[in-house]
Amino acid sequence: MNIVHLVHCYYPAIGGTEFLFQCVSERLVAQYHDQVTVLTTNGYNPGYFSFPTEKAIPITENEQQNGVKVRRFPVYNRLAPRLAQWQHTAYINHWPFNDVLRTLYHGPISWPLFEAIRQAQGDVIAASAFPLLHMYYAALGKPFNRLPLIFYGGLHPDDDWGYNRPIIYRAIAACDLYLAYTSFERDFVIAKGKSPDQVHIASPGVAVEPFLTADGLSLRRKFGWENFPVVVFVGQQAAHKGIDTLYHAMRLVWRQLPEARLIVAGGRTPYSSHLDTVLDSFSTQERDKIQLITNFEESAKPEIFAAGDIFVSPSGYESFGITFIEAWAAGKPVISCRSGAIPAVIEEWQDGLLVAYQNVPQLACAILELLTDQRYREQLGQRGRDKVLAQYTWDIAVARFRGAYESVIK
Repeated sequence: MNIVHLVHCYYPAIGGTEFLFQCVSERLVAQYHDQVTVLTTNGYNPGYFSFPTEKAIPITENEQQNGVKVRRFPVYNRLAPRLAQWQHTAYINHWPFNDVLRTLYHGPISWPLFEAIRQAQGDVIAASAFPLLHMYYAALGKPFNRLPLIFYGGLHPDDDWGYNRPIIYRAIAACDLYLAYTSFERDFVIAKGKSPDQVHIASPGVAVEPFLTADGLSLRRKFGWENFPVVVFVGQQAAHKGIDTLYHAMRLVWRQLPEARLIVAGGRTPYSSHLDTVLDSFSTQERDKIQLITNFEESAKPEIFAAGDIFVSPSGYESFGITFIEAWAAGKPVISCRSGAIPAVIEEWQDGLLVAYQNVPQLACAILELLTDQRYREQLGQRGRDKVLAQYTWDIAVARFRGAYESVIK
């Protein structure tokens, strides 16, 4: 099979969608001997599309990564500072076409990328994720390349600014098949008018073995935390991830459990300056109980998860949440928010706890409940691991994706 993958950023860019497409692309090549070409930008993260000062990935000819052909295209981001105020004013005043302005601001604006999509050759093209502009390039390019088009939408309906855009659902109407990560997303897309037989569920996966065997003791020793209860967060320092809520919740946790410690691991984004300001308000003693890990290889993830007793990601919305299944693979219980698609992934009281988004006291109570009850947290973690082994290994996930590709080609 000759597959074209279209994604806004690609490794060494870091993010959930970026990691998903890297894993799927490389496994399609290795396991099925498919030919996979990734069309992408030169951004390390979507912030590059709106902030010209962000760092870019060098573009090289004939780039290959583990058998995957990677074609990167430059982004025009000089218009973004002007669009910032226009799109904001249009959005809050409900002006016509405010969704178009938001999409242009969000980017990536790249004519060379659109040209590559228009001229793409293969058996199928699969694109992810909304609300970014390259998804519309895929829809607009379809009459030219005449390829079956699959969207991995990655919708976060609770994000009104990002996803309350009529043009998203007009674009979805153009695709031949929509792959939803959860039943929540499937039902939402169908409610927006997509035919049920054109919406399939295809959840991501995780490489289980490294998490099963990971030992976090060396990392705890490095920090001098061998005998302390440790909370772990892994994810980009993005606004919706709720890291600031976690910081404030830990202050309440420390009132009852002063020995508790926190690891926050994830790449910096333009939002990181706000998180830095939050930490600046902490005392030296509080700050010493937090370790930030901003630069790490994907191979280091299992050790980071293993170093914690619980995984906490108080995010306001996720299209799925790969870090949840990574934590479960490591045998850790998870805490997140009762919001969007998250309850479709986490079975409350069975493999994790859910709290209200941005509710600091509720989050602190959930953290304390698990940190002070070893038997319960081990029980939740084991149930999560069992679920991963049954539903979310990469072999299972890639087979789901490839089966969807075959169905739309036929």
